[in-house]
Amino acid sequence: MEKRKTSENARVVKAAGIVGAATMISRVFGLVRDMVIAAFFGASWMTDAFWVAFRIPNMLRRLLGEGSLTISFVPVFTEYLEKKSKEEALELAQNAFNILAAILALVSVVGILISPLIVGLIAPGFISDPQKFGLTVFLNRLMFPYIFFIALVALCMGILNSFRHFTAPALSPVLLNIAMIAAAFLLRNIFEAPITSLAIGVLIGGVLQLAMQWPFLLKFGFVPKLKFNLSHPGIKQIGLLMLPAILGAGVSTINVFVGTILASLLPGGSVTYLFYADRIMELPLGVFAIAIGTAALPSFSRHVATGKMDELKSGIAFSLRLMLFLTIPATVALMALNLPIISVLFQRGAFDVQAAVYTGQALFCYALGLCAFSVLRVFVSSFYSLQDSKWPLKAAVITLIFNLLASLILMYSLKHNGIALASSISAIVNVLVLAYVLKTKIGVYLDRAFYASVSRIVLSALLMLGAIGLVEYIMPWNTHAAFQIRLIYLSVAIFCGASVFLVCAYLLKIPEMHAMTNILKKRLGRS
Repeated sequence: MEKRKTSENARVVKAAGIVGAATMISRVFGLVRDMVIAAFFGASWMTDAFWVAFRIPNMLRRLLGEGSLTISFVPVFTEYLEKKSKEEALELAQNAFNILAAILALVSVVGILISPLIVGLIAPGFISDPQKFGLTVFLNRLMFPYIFFIALVALCMGILNSFRHFTAPALSPVLLNIAMIAAAFLLRNIFEAPITSLAIGVLIGGVLQLAMQWPFLLKFGFVPKLKFNLSHPGIKQIGLLMLPAILGAGVSTINVFVGTILASLLPGGSVTYLFYADRIMELPLGVFAIAIGTAALPSFSRHVATGKMDELKSGIAFSLRLMLFLTIPATVALMALNLPIISVLFQRGAFDVQAAVYTGQALFCYALGLCAFSVLRVFVSSFYSLQDSKWPLKAAVITLIFNLLASLILMYSLKHNGIALASSISAIVNVLVLAYVLKTKIGVYLDRAFYASVSRIVLSALLMLGAIGLVEYIMPWNTHAAFQIRLIYLSVAIFCGASVFLVCAYLLKIPEMHAMTNILKKRLGRS
C-alpha cells in the first residue's frame, strides 16, 4: 500500500514537473511579451483599453474552458477509461468537442454584437471618455473569437491530461505570446491605433494553440467525427457537474471583474498597475499551482473511480505539501523583492519609476495571498474528483461577497493596492471554507507529517528572507540606478535567497525536497 502511494505521488511530481517546466517557458515568453508591450505602449489609457478588452474573452475562457469544462470533463472521462473502454471514452470526447464548438461559435457571435454593453458593465469609468470607450469596444470585438479557439484547447487539455500527456497543452500558450510579440514588432505601425496590433496577435495565437494539440490527439486515437448526441449518458454526467462549475467559475470571473470595475474608477493607470502585478503573480501560480493542480486531478479521479479513498487522502496531503514547499518561499521572495522585480522587468521606455513603484506595491499585496491562490487549485481538484461541483460554487459566492465588501472598504484609502489586498484576503477565506468542508466529506486528510513538513518549510523561508535582507544591507536597492545595477541586485538577491532555502530544506530533510531530488537523479541517470 505504502509503495503504491509513493509511486502515485512520484507520478504527480513527475507530471507537475513537466507542466511546471512547460509553463515556466510559457511564462518567460509572457514576461518578454509584457516587457515589449510596456516598452512600446507604457501605462496609458490605450493600454488600459487593451487589457480590459482582452480580459473579457480571457475571462470567458476560464468560464467555459478550464474553469468549468476541463475540471468537469476529466473525472468523467477518467471514469470511462477505468471502468469502460477506450473506444467509449473517445466517443464521449468526440461528442463533447462538437457540442462545445457549437456553443462557442454562438458565444463568439453574441459577444461581438453586445461588446458595447459588456465593456460598459466591466469598465463603467470608461464611458465618460468616448475615445477610450470606443477603442475598448473595437478591440474587444476584434478579439472575441479568441474564446472559440482557446476553450477548445482547454477540452483538448482535458483529453490529453487524462492520458497522462501534459506537455503540449502546457506549452501551447508560448504560441500566443510569440504571436503577440511578433505583432507588436511588425504590425504596430500599420494601424491608426498601434495597440490594435496586439489584438491581431491574440487571434493568431488562438489559432496556433488549437492547431498544436491535433498531432497529440491523433496519437491517442482521437479522430474528429460528426457526433452530436446530447442524450449521451457521459455528456449528461459532465453537464450535471458543469452547470455548478460554470456558475462557480462565473462567480470567480465576476470577482476578477469587480477589481477591474473598481480600478476603472481610480486614477488612470490603475488597471495597468494591477494587471502587471497580477502577471508576475501568474508566474508562480502557473509554474507551481496550475502544474500541481493539473497533475493531481487525473490522479485524484483515478483514486475515486477505483474506490481508494485512503490513497485519495494521501494524495491530497502530498499535493498540498508539495504546493506549499514551492509557494511559501515564492511568497516571501515576491514580498521582499516586489519593487526590484517590477523595476527590472518593466521599468523602461514609457513605463517610468512611478509606474514601477505603484505596480510593486500592488505585487506586495497580491503576494500575501499567493499560498491561498495556489492551494485552492488542489482543493478544487479534490472536490471535482469526488464529482462535487456544488461546494466550490458556494465557497466562490462567499468569496465574491467578501471581496466586494473588502475592496470597497480598502480602495479609497489604499487606492489600487486596496483592491489587490482584498483579493488576497478573499482567497484565504475561500481556502478555509473548502478545507473545512472537505474534512467533513472524507475525514481527516492532514496528518502530523504534513504539519511537521510545513513548519520546516516556513523556517527555511524565514532564513531565506534573512539572506535577502543581508543583500539589501550590503548593496542597498536604488530604483533610479542604471538597468545593469538593478539587474545585478535582483540576480544576487534571488540567487542568495534561493540557495539558502534549498540548503536549509535539504539539511532539514523536508520530504518534498528529497522527492524532487530523487526524480532529478533518476532523470540524470537515464540521460
